[in-house]
Amino acid sequence: MHRNIGRIIAQKRVRKGLSQKELASRLEIMGVNVSNQAVSKWENGMTQPNASQFLALCRALDVNDVMAEFTDNETYLSCLNDEGRRKVFEFARILEASGMFSPDSNHVRNDTVRTLPLYQISVSAGTGQFLDSDDYEMVEVGEEVPVSANFGVRIAGDSMQPRFVDGQIVWVRQQQSIRSGEIGIFLYRSEAFCKKFFAGVDGVELVSINKKYPPVKVNPEEELKVFGVVVG
Repeated sequence: MHRNIGRIIAQKRVRKGLSQKELASRLEIMGVNVSNQAVSKWENGMTQPNASQFLALCRALDVNDVMAEFTDNETYLSCLNDEGRRKVFEFARILEASGMFSPDSNHVRNDTVRTLPLYQISVSAGTGQFLDSDDYEMVEVGEEVPVSANFGVRIAGDSMQPRFVDGQIVWVRQQQSIRSGEIGIFLYRSEAFCKKFFAGVDGVELVSINKKYPPVKVNPEEELKVFGVVVG
């Protein structure tokens, strides 16, 4: 049995501290252009979002278990709180990125050596095209590098101190989306950055750990490309 979709959307929006206009702006960042009046109509049950709008809503409101949230059907996540569900999805992403548990992987892996590409162009070095270049070397890595990592880059500068220092290698899980609060590798205005991603009511910012560096405010009219999430 389906629950009242509009009421659930309204509850989730209020819980995240967003107005209808702010939710509409967040959807616009995701490529779904709707007005706050459209959000109001969804919440009042006058209309319902289409499939693409609904999926974007789930992302904007951090709804991962759609069946549990919008229907009376129980799922394996129903007995977990929000933090427990986040941990389940985080671990699932790690398993997926490892490639060891894909549906067509029915054989036992006998790999004894693991290598990953290490790109020579440092982040914050004035170019963001390193993932499209051949300027990398394959390096052997051990168990200290998370299984979810796809590639490595070097940090340039001290903007992420004390966690990351100049010249340090960071290991990255390649993906095109990122959650607020996660550290990632980004391309913005032709520069590659290692920063903490924040999406709030005032827009999107790339934030340094070192407090002497001001946040990089992202213009919603300019492209922000996500290369991946730092995992180690």
